[in-house]
Amino acid sequence: MKKRTKAVLASTATVAGLAGQDLIQRDHALRRNFPLAARLRYALESIGPELRQYIVASNDDERPFSRDQRRWVYASAKNENNYFGLCTDNDTENSAYPIIKHRTFADVVPASPIHGRTIELPSAKVLGEPRGRRHAFRPRSLVNVSAMSFGSLSPQAIQAINKGAALGGFLHNTGEGGLSDHHRQGGDLILQIGTGYFGCRDAQGNFDLDRLLEVTESGPVTAIEIKLSQGAKPGLGGHLPGAKVNAEIACVRGVEQGKDVISPSRHTAFHNVDAMLDFVERLADATGLPVGIKSAIGEMEFWEELAHLMSDGQRGVDFITIDGGEGGTGAAPMVFADHVSFPFRIGFTRIYSLFARAGLADRVTWIASGKLGLPGNAIVAFALGADLVNVAREAMLAIGCIQAMKCHTDRCPTGVATQNAWLAHGLDPEQKSHRVANYVMTLRRDLVKVSEAAGVRHPALLGPHDVEIVDGDRGHRTLAEVYRYEDGWGVPGPDICEDINAIMSRYDDEPGEEEVTQNEPLPVADDPEQESE
Repeated sequence: MKKRTKAVLASTATVAGLAGQDLIQRDHALRRNFPLAARLRYALESIGPELRQYIVASNDDERPFSRDQRRWVYASAKNENNYFGLCTDNDTENSAYPIIKHRTFADVVPASPIHGRTIELPSAKVLGEPRGRRHAFRPRSLVNVSAMSFGSLSPQAIQAINKGAALGGFLHNTGEGGLSDHHRQGGDLILQIGTGYFGCRDAQGNFDLDRLLEVTESGPVTAIEIKLSQGAKPGLGGHLPGAKVNAEIACVRGVEQGKDVISPSRHTAFHNVDAMLDFVERLADATGLPVGIKSAIGEMEFWEELAHLMSDGQRGVDFITIDGGEGGTGAAPMVFADHVSFPFRIGFTRIYSLFARAGLADRVTWIASGKLGLPGNAIVAFALGADLVNVAREAMLAIGCIQAMKCHTDRCPTGVATQNAWLAHGLDPEQKSHRVANYVMTLRRDLVKVSEAAGVRHPALLGPHDVEIVDGDRGHRTLAEVYRYEDGWGVPGPDICEDINAIMSRYDDEPGEEEVTQNEPLPVADDPEQESE
């Protein structure tokens, strides 16, 4: 009885103390006016995202990825049943969405569909071939992992993605943070160079070609991407807080340990389009690798001048990665994420149309990014003229991300976007490598299935007339009409089409390769609709 009395008195004293603290403090008017009750409100507010994610929101409500979209990625990554029952739960009467037009008969598509998930589904174009790069190559996968730097992602996350790239035969973009040992797990790389020139800079932070050559020769680098901007924060330099700059990150990036790392908002190695093309050719000549650029889309003068200067065939980029404004980032000011740079479909079609009108579209490999790791979105990108798609956040989901929206806090609960050693240790690179490989291969399989339904062998052979945007039950227009494409745009030239058809025909009579799985099968959730990382 005495113990109970003491417990009650202690609880009462604690509550009274908290109430007194609320009444005395001056920082929060709500706590001063409504002691204790305000604390409950703040507690509920702090878990609001979780309440909405798991209790309030419907299957299609959440952004950036809905529950249905996340469930498809999770199930695909674990080789579970990723089908949906009964019917679509989309609001077909009132929302705008793409419809892929299937064909009843198609001579070019075999009657027996391709079942093998590990079909490589190569690029329709040879990267670097039009400009005669010494190390031009055809990417084995038209789905690859986009730029995410070591520093933004944990060491374990980088290892998992690169191991998965080796298993699934896709490319892994290093991001602008340099090439670390975590990137050297067997997967082929695209080395990204940002405005900070991390990993290829001198002591003053200027670009250093000799350091670049050392880096490209030290790992399986297949191409170089010059980052001009990214969709979520174009025109804004990156910022890695000093607390995250440990000894390893400092060594990889060539910066001082423990100090904030600020990337300039613009490049210092070149200051205009003409100088940029000289820089591109300098890198290509020195390394022999294809060299391209990545950019979000804003003003058009840059692109008009680029197309003009490339028209004589003397200089040019080998690939252009267009990132939509809906693309991801570890951290960005809200105004940049919400209002700077065009969404993917608008931005991509503006640039592609400009190059197509100038007769340059087939001389460039077009890479699309910005929430394109879902089959429907990817098909639209290919129908608009993309040759490859890059995925980032979807790859993060595959290795464990639960969309906690804490990337900017260094407190990612699943160890993906953090440098916190305790949180990161929960991510097993070996297991998660199989999951990201399974996810990419499942996406490729679905892209092949949809392409066959539309009557072509390969997604890049789809054109803007193969997809329509349906506006509820009120109207519909083809992509060509919506984005004002002229005849012949959005599809590679005849020689490229013939080439990729010949490559894809090899799979007609071949059985699918064995799926990539764990040494022991992954456990399947008791509830097939349960959402888990």
